[in-house]
Amino acid sequence: MKNPRGGRSVSAEDVAKLAGVSRASVSRVFSDQGNVARETRKKILQAANELGYQVNFLAQGLNRKRSQLIGVVVARLSDPFRSSLLEGLLSEIQRKGYQALVTEVRDADELEMTIRRFTQFRVSGVVVTSGQPPADLVKECVQHNVPVVGINRHVEFPEVDLVCSDNKMAAELVAEQLIACGCQSIAWLNYRESTWSGINRGDMFQQVMAETSRDLFEIVAEADGYEGGRQAAHVFCAEGRNVDGVFCANAQLACGFLDGMRENGLDAPHDFRIIGFDNTPQTAQYSYRLTTIHQDVEKTAWRVLSCLEARGKDPSIDQSIEEIPVKLVIRNT
Repeated sequence: MKNPRGGRSVSAEDVAKLAGVSRASVSRVFSDQGNVARETRKKILQAANELGYQVNFLAQGLNRKRSQLIGVVVARLSDPFRSSLLEGLLSEIQRKGYQALVTEVRDADELEMTIRRFTQFRVSGVVVTSGQPPADLVKECVQHNVPVVGINRHVEFPEVDLVCSDNKMAAELVAEQLIACGCQSIAWLNYRESTWSGINRGDMFQQVMAETSRDLFEIVAEADGYEGGRQAAHVFCAEGRNVDGVFCANAQLACGFLDGMRENGLDAPHDFRIIGFDNTPQTAQYSYRLTTIHQDVEKTAWRVLSCLEARGKDPSIDQSIEEIPVKLVIRNT
């Protein structure tokens, strides 16, 4: 922002001079560091407003070896749950007084480049919602005291904190509900190239079902998302297989599988039961009214920021693995 009085960029020194206070007082007001008298704060804010002064947070970060930025790695924002998770993260990041630097990645190379760029910006932390960060980059973050948190994934580095939905709890809730509905032949539906979280959900469900006398078999979708679930249903029916309960790795697979079964003359809950994962807006629509597992996005975001701030204060603390409780939303299926 140019100074209307002189044409050059406005500095904190200009604000201090106009307000008749010290440069340190201006810094304390705009960084929320230390106490400043109410009258002094008022003078500083009035002067800053008159001059059009704006804080250069990036420059502050370079001076302090840390910026007010939180780097967020995302992928496949077309997925409704991933979009809601990002929205929750952005809300919590802003509530905590930071700004988000969001980058969508498609592969491991982009992930590596993104995290390296984050370290160059001296971000206050990195949130990874997709992919496995390379070991050398994690070490680089640790060396620069940049905390890293992974969401719904397994990261094999003790310096990286993890926040995940409680997949064991989800498996128990689903098994209990399907069994209570009288299901005997139960299937687990997932995409062949699934993420870690999808695989872990299946592993937990298999463990829980092993303790019952019900049969459990897998339905493997060749593609992810709605079309993957729909095509899996067509293949399932063409093979002449029968099922009376299905648990799906995500909401889009579940909605697609339900429609695919309907196209073959079968519908829930009359012919079989189906439960999804994610509780996206689509699952609540009248045409689906899908029973589903709900993940607490707000609590997940809150715990992520708490982990970042805790490790930012003490990089040597033990790894935190947070499991966020889930709940079963019972609808029509």
